[in-house]
Amino acid sequence: MSKSRFAVQILGICIAAGANAEDTLRLRNVNLEDRANGMLALMSYAMTPDLTSSSLSINDNSAGNPSLTLTQAGGGATLSKETPLYLEGALAYSRYDPRFVATDGEQTQTIPVKWNSISATGGVGWDFSLTDELALRPIFNFAAGYLTSDINAARLFINRRFDRDIEFLDNGHMTAVGLGGALMLDLERVRPNYELDVELRYSYMNLQNVGGKNDIDGQAIADSLNLYTRWRAPTGLIALQRPLRYVVEVSHSEYLGDQRGVLGFDRLSTIGLGLELDSSAYNVFVTRTRLVVRHVMGDHVSGVSVGLACSF
Repeated sequence: MSKSRFAVQILGICIAAGANAEDTLRLRNVNLEDRANGMLALMSYAMTPDLTSSSLSINDNSAGNPSLTLTQAGGGATLSKETPLYLEGALAYSRYDPRFVATDGEQTQTIPVKWNSISATGGVGWDFSLTDELALRPIFNFAAGYLTSDINAARLFINRRFDRDIEFLDNGHMTAVGLGGALMLDLERVRPNYELDVELRYSYMNLQNVGGKNDIDGQAIADSLNLYTRWRAPTGLIALQRPLRYVVEVSHSEYLGDQRGVLGFDRLSTIGLGLELDSSAYNVFVTRTRLVVRHVMGDHVSGVSVGLACSF
């Protein structure tokens, strides 16, 4: 669980009752399109393949934004040296639960707002071999996601009329699609006493809101640079008739687009240590299984995550 001193500005709004004859509950000093853009920027963390943010949980009660969870599962692989077609895909879920302050001019009430999103991302690329161990990989990416909100606690104001801004928060939803691409430099070095993987990747994704309550326009650019390295070597022990390997991982992501600063940090880094079982001696679909514990670091952010990965 990570702790961060951040205040998500895209959602840091106050709900206030409008003092008018129609007695309509309104938002004060709010640009609704900015809110939609902000939610898409938040959603883009889950829609861009990125190890450092694939499992992120933040709590900060002091900032009034007490809960954020991002979870992503996915992977990618090249079919073969003879057919260097690269395919990748990921499924992600995110949940954000901030707190809003509502007032009718006399009394105030804290209202929990729950945002939930699910998304799927795919990619198709091709490996251009520069050497026997180094490949340049352009990738075409596409993504789709759905986000919905719920502020049932706002039924406290059931006798008031809501303006369209509050209707967007109250059971509002957005359907987002994204198109983009990535360019990856991939080094794979295999030796009898070690294996080294190094990936340098630049990713770009343009997310658009294509449907939702009140037909609110929204757009966000997910733009990031990621460096990932993994070292695997035998421990000297035997398991499943194969050497048991230890694994060391290091990664760093620099967020360049609308993601930058939206959660209070501009970059994230991880250091991981784990073990890898080799099951290739048996007639099973999974050839390798890795369990890695990672320490996550960033601007005012730190935490621990556990990752499980399989090779086929």
